[in-house]
Amino acid sequence: MSDLDVALRIVPALPLVGSILTAFLGNRLLGSKSHLPVVVGLAGAVLFSFMVLVEAPGSGRISTSYDFVDLGNLHINVVLRADALTAMMLVTVNLVGFLVAVYSRGYMAGDPGYARYFAELGLFVFSMSMLVLSSNFLLLYVFWEAVGLCSYLLIGFWYERPSAAAAARKAFLVNRIGDAGFLLGLMLMWTTFGTLDYDGVFRQVEQADPATLTAICLLLFTGAIGKSAQFPLHVWLPDAMEGPSPVSALIHAATMVTAGVYLVARSTPLFVASPTAQLIVAGIGGFTALLAALMALTQFDLKRVLAYSTVSQLGLMFLALGAAAGQPKLAEFAVVAAVFHLFTHAFFKALLFLAAGSVMHAMGDVIDMRRFGGLRRLLPWTHALFLVGALALAGVVPLAGFWSKDEILAAVHEASHGPYPGFFTVCYYTAVLTTFLTAFYTFRAYFLTFWGEERVPEEAHGHAHESGWVMLVPMALLAVGAALAGILFGPTHLFAEYLGKTPIFATHGEEHGLNWTVMMTSTLAAGVGIGLAAWLYVLSPSLPERLRRSLPGLYELSSNRFYLDELYGVLFVGPATMLSNFCRLFDQYIVDGVVDLVGWVPGAVGRVFQTPQNGLVQYYALATTIGLAIFLVFVVLTLRG
Repeated sequence: MSDLDVALRIVPALPLVGSILTAFLGNRLLGSKSHLPVVVGLAGAVLFSFMVLVEAPGSGRISTSYDFVDLGNLHINVVLRADALTAMMLVTVNLVGFLVAVYSRGYMAGDPGYARYFAELGLFVFSMSMLVLSSNFLLLYVFWEAVGLCSYLLIGFWYERPSAAAAARKAFLVNRIGDAGFLLGLMLMWTTFGTLDYDGVFRQVEQADPATLTAICLLLFTGAIGKSAQFPLHVWLPDAMEGPSPVSALIHAATMVTAGVYLVARSTPLFVASPTAQLIVAGIGGFTALLAALMALTQFDLKRVLAYSTVSQLGLMFLALGAAAGQPKLAEFAVVAAVFHLFTHAFFKALLFLAAGSVMHAMGDVIDMRRFGGLRRLLPWTHALFLVGALALAGVVPLAGFWSKDEILAAVHEASHGPYPGFFTVCYYTAVLTTFLTAFYTFRAYFLTFWGEERVPEEAHGHAHESGWVMLVPMALLAVGAALAGILFGPTHLFAEYLGKTPIFATHGEEHGLNWTVMMTSTLAAGVGIGLAAWLYVLSPSLPERLRRSLPGLYELSSNRFYLDELYGVLFVGPATMLSNFCRLFDQYIVDGVVDLVGWVPGAVGRVFQTPQNGLVQYYALATTIGLAIFLVFVVLTLRG
């Protein structure tokens, strides 16, 4: 057995073992040390993930374990796939998972569900690792559902809060819509190709009917829309902020929501063969990126601002994934750009969520930016680390977000010179506008939180202080990644060279150098966004309120999220509620009534005969005599007749 084979087995096994130990031993034996099995397991998983990172590019697949499904012609084995895309995702998932687990040691200290939290966290990392390691679509779907379950459990971790329970239900139900499409795609894929193995499917792409291929791609993308919170299934992610802040950092910024991006990237041979599907992917991605950015402009919940930012950045990734429509040679450049942004986004967005958690921790769980401000002196380390993440998210050179975002803009700009110039020209300027809005709302949140007069809510009086080292160190390490990941791998093309070794790229595209026009445009957009935020929220803090009063319609549209939740309530939730109420009443009064009637009739008949059956012998003798007399009278009358 090779070292790579061993590493592939160990990476998912360690967090699973840690989760099991914490679940069974945490409250009884470990107590306040319940985090240890999961933290140690994740630390080991990180080390072995880096081993996979070094060994994986030159390998194919490593068979492991047992038969998963053996039904008729359907044979699915547990085969863990080792390639560059898998290795990169493993490092991202386990490294961010480990840092979040360490941070959680401080953030969740004293919580009654401390052991349960870490058990669910370890189970999530195991499920996500298996998702990216899977070598066939069915196994991927199984762990796709597993991470959805873990997300439900962690969003609703504080289930005694009605808002958290409602958010967990909403996330679960909305994702079921996307997952139903994913499952239908797998069924159509099986009937078309006779296999669900990646390689087996990709080898037959050229022989498939184009219309069927497009249908498969769109059904798979439906699953990605749900998991990665794209329009129109984006509504669950902002509400998911009801979970603990470390959960937001891990699941809803760095790992689970990127599963949809990973699915489309892994399915590149399918999507490249369907320009129609790629145009739809790009269109929905670009529209979602702009829509979510517009929603983020007026939010005052710090975590919700970051949540809408996540939706927007995921939209940019999908825009890149669809940029190769009609240009197969552009596929590698576009997919690498999307995955590169996925990689860098994991660092700076996890950092921002953890920093928001640090603010929330200090402010007595208050996260409304209208109730605090001027915290840069009270929380100096959190302020500095949040600033690093904000600069990276805004795309300021030379931080990570600048390099990865510009790769996406360059790919879309290149696509505008292909078969669909008008469509991708609109997409390109949409992405530039999104870049400007991202810089603006990110620094709006930064200035509202850390600048101005120092204000602390009543809930935090007496205990507002900087977080401890157990929370600051993970944030600092993420800040290093947010600062250096781009400049180390972007201009040197190391990331592109590494990821280009993934077998999904049948033909390697042409080399693409730095696009100075795109870089200058995006830098200008980010600079203007930051400058405008500084002007409105530092230099002229009364101006935003005057703008709000002068543009009440636009403000309400943004702050109420374009009333999409209300629209869905009228179109879907309301009718579904009416149908469920009708079914409840039908069951209660019709079905139960029929059942009750069936039970009542024998009872009524029994009550008729209950009086004669009183247990008195003399009564029975009298009844017998009367009956005999009636019988004799009947006989006599019959004989006379």
